[in-house]
Amino acid sequence: MTKRTSFMPSLRTLLPAALLALSLSGVPQVATAQSISDSQRGEIETIVRNYLIAHPEVLEEAMAELQKRQTAAEAAKHEASIAKNADTIFNSPRGVVLGNKDGDVTFVEFFDYNCGYCKRAMGDMMELMKSDPKLKVVLKEFPVLSQGSVEAAQVAVAVRMQAPQKYLDFHQKLLGGRGQADKAHALAVAKELGLDMARVEKDMSSPEAKATIEENFKLAEEMGMNGTPSYVIGKQVVIGAVGVEGLREKISTARCGKATC
Repeated sequence: MTKRTSFMPSLRTLLPAALLALSLSGVPQVATAQSISDSQRGEIETIVRNYLIAHPEVLEEAMAELQKRQTAAEAAKHEASIAKNADTIFNSPRGVVLGNKDGDVTFVEFFDYNCGYCKRAMGDMMELMKSDPKLKVVLKEFPVLSQGSVEAAQVAVAVRMQAPQKYLDFHQKLLGGRGQADKAHALAVAKELGLDMARVEKDMSSPEAKATIEENFKLAEEMGMNGTPSYVIGKQVVIGAVGVEGLREKISTARCGKATC
């Protein structure tokens, strides 16, 4: 997956905030940071330094609380983005629907055919469909890694347009195969499945193929997805390959509000 750096504030980032907070608590309320003299600032910094040396656990507690608040803010942002785009995320005719089409939870995966983590995650998806008869699965091509990925996604859309019942076989063979996924590789898989190749080549360059991929990129941008695999499960956005049990917990949370139902 494209590297996603989790924010963990450093001491250098946190200390100025702590200094400001304590400085404002140590002077009259009408004062501001700008009105504090150099000597007052020096005294405050000494007090803060001595306190932090005596109680270093305060920094850890503050960083944990900041991380907690940022995580909650991100989750709220994701939930709002999902609500805004729900119909396109869950019901767009351009998505490939697998599993129970009337399922009580919809599991949406954004993937790239050249993503190594997506190759591993394919087994997770298959296991979830097998073990959860109430699960609706939607696949969305999200070719972020290379031009070959774009070409493979275009062929995938063409397969969906011509023979949606063969899409899963195509998906498994291409994503599970060795080597680089590109136009030639994807077309070879489509040919193996007996598709009309003239139509596949025509459809992969069609406005529908272009619109499908553009729609998926727009959704991903709305939800802050920067790599694959990424998922939408209920009101949650999940970025990265978290494993089958991690996905199962998210599905349970969407279904009954807790990690296990």
